[in-house]
Amino acid sequence: MLNRLFKLNQHHTTVGREMQAGLTTFTAMAYILAVNPLILKDAGMPLPAVVTVTALTAAFSTIIMALMTNFPLALAPGMGINAYFTYTVCLGAGVPWQSALGLVFVNGVAFLLLSLTGVREKIVNSIPYSLKIAITCGVGLFIAFIGLKNAGIVVANKATFVAQGDFGSPAVALAFFGIVLTAVLVARRVPGAIVLSIAIITAIGFIVPDGKGGHVTAFPTGIFSLPASPEPVMFKLNFDFLIHNFAKALPIMLTLLIVDMFDNIGTLIGVTKRAGLLQPDGTLPKVGRALVSDSLAAIMSSLLGTSTVVSYIESAAGVEAGGRTGLTAITTAVCFLLALFLTPLILIIPSAATAPALVVVGIFMFQAVAEIKLDDFAETMPAVVTLLCIPLTFSIAEGLGLGVIALSCLALATGRARSVPTFTYVLAALFFVHIFHGLFV
Repeated sequence: MLNRLFKLNQHHTTVGREMQAGLTTFTAMAYILAVNPLILKDAGMPLPAVVTVTALTAAFSTIIMALMTNFPLALAPGMGINAYFTYTVCLGAGVPWQSALGLVFVNGVAFLLLSLTGVREKIVNSIPYSLKIAITCGVGLFIAFIGLKNAGIVVANKATFVAQGDFGSPAVALAFFGIVLTAVLVARRVPGAIVLSIAIITAIGFIVPDGKGGHVTAFPTGIFSLPASPEPVMFKLNFDFLIHNFAKALPIMLTLLIVDMFDNIGTLIGVTKRAGLLQPDGTLPKVGRALVSDSLAAIMSSLLGTSTVVSYIESAAGVEAGGRTGLTAITTAVCFLLALFLTPLILIIPSAATAPALVVVGIFMFQAVAEIKLDDFAETMPAVVTLLCIPLTFSIAEGLGLGVIALSCLALATGRARSVPTFTYVLAALFFVHIFHGLFV
């Protein structure tokens, strides 16, 4: 039944491999169960209810994506967008969280309309193949950078922006050892290499001091826990701010629309390319279904009571573990549901264990850089701008936007205007207004 439903033979995979990949994806993104509620709590939302809703939203939206597309893509409330929701919309603009959820709902409906009319699919197809490769590489650098940051190997520095972390710290040293261990296991093609390395580092963490009087891996407070009721946030959205302050609400919704749309598109391209689902001409089968899926997920997130759901770049970890179908995503979704009852065990997995997986996955994705025509500057320059700016701006959307603008300007200035689809120029104009809007204020 599973073979027929997910076409396992056609994708040269097995049930065991898909389940292992799904577990890998979940392990890489399980931090969202702790981080998203802590961020939304600052907006005034009750923490226990948001923990439950985060897990439910991630599970249900991932299942929708799996059944509609058969892609190994997991979804959850987006990092970055949740911070925008809390600190810019709720705290900065003074929007109550109930009204902010209403804006997320309208944003999801707009996504759905753009998807059903084919506009979002046209946007995906208007991005040249070289930029799609650059997105994959840029997402790879982004994932690796996040891994290095979470490991404490790279830290913030006012003078140089980033600097070397404290390698005298046992926690940082353990994370570095984890990167080496993961790389060795992957290079030797050990089955379940990423999950195995996460388990090993988590176990070692019980005896490695964290420098704060405890250990890198804390002992769980228990094994089982009952989930909190989602009732305090579920179906609490309203449209009061939108109705009474439309002029203020419009730019907020446009920002949500642009960031969410292109983060999703960038992740979709990057992960499916690595999974071998992207066609040689750069097109993606079932892209329309994928876009409708994340549109429905965005609407559902507002109804359940959390910020916008997006496709997660950590899905690439499952792809590298062998995931090729929606069964990988279904496994991840089941793990999120189980996490509602096993939260104490899930939360003990330290960053030192998950960070190495992100670094190695990022390196895997960067390998696609070999497909960029580096002997053609007009193609190389926009691609390099994209892959550099995604991690350096900490935004897939902003990196893609700068790359599209660079591509369009070069094409127009070098007499190659017809080599770029017309819709790409429209996209470049929209990105220009979004990125450089401060010039017109």
